[in-house]
Amino acid sequence: MLLWASLLVLAPVSGQSATAHKPVISLHPPWTTVFQGERVNLTCNGFHYSPQTTKWKCSYLGKEIVRDTPGDTLEVRESGEYRCQIGESTLSNPVRLVFSTEPLILQAPYSVFEGDTLVLRCQRRGKKKLTAVKYIWNGKTLSISNESQDLLIPQASSNNNGSYRCIGTEDKNYVFRSNSKMIKIQELFPHPKLKATVSQPTEGNSVNLSCETQLPPERSDTPLYFIFFRDNGVVLSDQSKSPELQIPTIWRENSGSYWCGAETVSGSVHKRSLPLQIQVQRIPVSGVFMETQPPGDQVVEGEVLVLVCSVAEGTGDTTFSWHREDTKESLGRKTQRSQRAELEVPVIRESHAGRYYCAADNSYGPVQSGVVNVTVRGTSGNRDGVVAAGATGGLLSTLLAMALLFSCWHWRKSGEGFRGNETRSPPTAGPGESSHSICPVQVELQPVYGNVHLKEGDLVYSEVQTIQLGEGKASTSRTLLENKLASVVYSEVKTQLPDNSAGKVISKDEDT
Repeated sequence: MLLWASLLVLAPVSGQSATAHKPVISLHPPWTTVFQGERVNLTCNGFHYSPQTTKWKCSYLGKEIVRDTPGDTLEVRESGEYRCQIGESTLSNPVRLVFSTEPLILQAPYSVFEGDTLVLRCQRRGKKKLTAVKYIWNGKTLSISNESQDLLIPQASSNNNGSYRCIGTEDKNYVFRSNSKMIKIQELFPHPKLKATVSQPTEGNSVNLSCETQLPPERSDTPLYFIFFRDNGVVLSDQSKSPELQIPTIWRENSGSYWCGAETVSGSVHKRSLPLQIQVQRIPVSGVFMETQPPGDQVVEGEVLVLVCSVAEGTGDTTFSWHREDTKESLGRKTQRSQRAELEVPVIRESHAGRYYCAADNSYGPVQSGVVNVTVRGTSGNRDGVVAAGATGGLLSTLLAMALLFSCWHWRKSGEGFRGNETRSPPTAGPGESSHSICPVQVELQPVYGNVHLKEGDLVYSEVQTIQLGEGKASTSRTLLENKLASVVYSEVKTQLPDNSAGKVISKDEDT
């Protein structure tokens, strides 16, 4: 089995040849034991191109022979230990060749790596056919074959290390025993080592993991796949050709034992690293601050009040809570991975006025904010006049109408009244007249309740007009409670009459 490898070499720097990686020797045929008189070609691999010359060193029985060959190949006919060198590279690992004179030899490849198929060949000199072959491993019989002279061990591992030999049977029951051959399966790559950019990262930061291992020069082009795990088999990534994994944001709950695995494409060789403990550090909350929207001194009754709690520092899940200091009342609680949270009071009332604060806790204990004083202002609904609308049986409307009728009756009795059927306009005060003596003229009254089923004699509507003392103008924009200086000077009430007189306006002040 031929094992070839190509290695990259550093580019020359400043016109000088850079030191190359260690070259690797491959054999053709691949056996390290052959019969005397046969030939083996050695190739010094280390570049993507063939060098002009290659230096070879052969050691045998304490003697060392150095040869330079054009190209990268050397034909060998003698036993010995061979190394090669290209340019200023280091010497390759030695290859020991044996040219045997025995009648039966056991042939094995120069190097076998984990996952390879180990091929052993029991060979008779002159390539004479054997009728039966038996393979012995560490004194135990592995197989007996009458058809094949080769022994195949697929996916070899370190469990296949040991001493091998073969026994061949020829016609006329001649039995031959081969030499013993020590075979050691080479490690394709060592157990990977997991490394992290930081073993105690701070919450919210990123962490890079790398699964480090190394292929031998002979197998530097072997593709490997990597995978990362945490704790009891929590898979952090799919299989990837990249030996690195980035965790963009790591949290305290991600603390634990991490490890990685590397394997060949076929999965015949797979190894995992030792665990790496990663302990994520949490930053306690600090700088807790509460504000209101709108600000606490601008809250109007009926509006929405938002209590905003924030922290200057702190990582991870934070529990925010809101409290009212004067009543010791807890208003609400939220847990979220944020440095800011809001609590909304949909409709604010005057009873909500008071002192408020919030607290934040991310497992190190609650930290309180300062106190915010919230004042609630009432809505401004006051007007300069009043419109009193009467409904059937309305006590307030009735009393108000009676008061107004009496006032107007008193005015008309004094001879300052107006004719009932005249079209009137509001009089104005003459020279020397006080404005409070003027009674407003009649205006068209408008119904207040259009959906009330009225009965005869029921109050339909009324209008109250006031006049500000000293101003001389009638006003309907203020209530009597708001303007203590206003006087009622005119009122008229329309009632529901029988069908034959519907629609009439009757002044019932005299009767009243």
